[in-house]
Amino acid sequence: MSGGRWWGGLQAARGFQPALLLAKYSAFLCGTVVLTACAAHQQSVVDPAGPQSGRIAVLWWVFLWLTVAIFVIVMALTLWTLFRRHGGIEQEPLETRHVPSEATENRMTRVVAGATVATVLILFILLIASIGTGKAVANLVNKNNGLIIEVTGNQWWWHIRYQNSDASQILVTANEIHIPVGRPVLIRGMSNDVIHSFWIPNLHGKRDLIPSHVTTEWIQADQPGVYRGQCAEFCGLQHAHMILYVIAEPPDKFNAWMKQQLQPSVEPTDPERQRGRQIFLNYACVYCHEIRGTTAAGQNGPDLTHFGSRRGIAANTLTNNLGNLAGWIVDPQSSKPGNHMATIAVKPDDLQPLIEYLESLK
Repeated sequence: MSGGRWWGGLQAARGFQPALLLAKYSAFLCGTVVLTACAAHQQSVVDPAGPQSGRIAVLWWVFLWLTVAIFVIVMALTLWTLFRRHGGIEQEPLETRHVPSEATENRMTRVVAGATVATVLILFILLIASIGTGKAVANLVNKNNGLIIEVTGNQWWWHIRYQNSDASQILVTANEIHIPVGRPVLIRGMSNDVIHSFWIPNLHGKRDLIPSHVTTEWIQADQPGVYRGQCAEFCGLQHAHMILYVIAEPPDKFNAWMKQQLQPSVEPTDPERQRGRQIFLNYACVYCHEIRGTTAAGQNGPDLTHFGSRRGIAANTLTNNLGNLAGWIVDPQSSKPGNHMATIAVKPDDLQPLIEYLESLK
């Protein structure tokens, strides 16, 4: 059976259509890219919101379209070799086989050499583009009048501290970073236990947080929004539930937020919430958590002074509402197994006043 008949028989028997298969794979690839772009501010590299992420996104698209072009060319050549007429599977005896002419040999040599040179050239261009983007990202932001924020990774939550030369203006919070739009922010990263990785895809690339070592990077948001980030270095059982939100706001809103966050906790006026505060102070919560304006001064867990104003609980594993907070206090291991939140036997009559007090801490 000749090669052409064999190939035609294979197509008829199996319904194999290489062109259709290539089209399906290309459509799948394009659809994946489109869906990734549609993620918007929900942690998308291709939806940049700052100068550094913009440079990274441009590099990403260059890599993508170049590799797509190479894929299409390779697949087209593959299909061409499959469909072209050839001598079949059974080859002629070696002694009677046609020997390629010198011109054919030279032509094949030039093709192989050209393909090799093109491959090296493409790799070199990608290398230069990658290095250039890295240097541009490092020097892109005007660092004058920058805001300095310490981000400390813990298993499995984020400790946030806004630095200031005036000790009274130092702000401590957890699992959320508020920044002013258009202003450069220096992130000083560190870790209290294992290696973590700070990653806000819409604003910048990844940066490892290493125990006993400080790493730095600059971020800047050019438009208001809520940008989701997370730990990007496997750090244990609850690595996937170590979520961080960066809230970029106009300068006036950021200043108002900062002013409000610097205040101590509000004295509750409602009797139920007053009772809730006393319950909090009587339980072991005070050994791990701080609420400024009270005697609670624990440093092992997140600061709860303005807990009610945050978006989430347990490093944004749960939405911050009364129901989730009650479940988190009663049995934190059911929502986030392996976390370091102590299970405290809160009396049923004490639970409602306690969660209402905590939710009132705006």
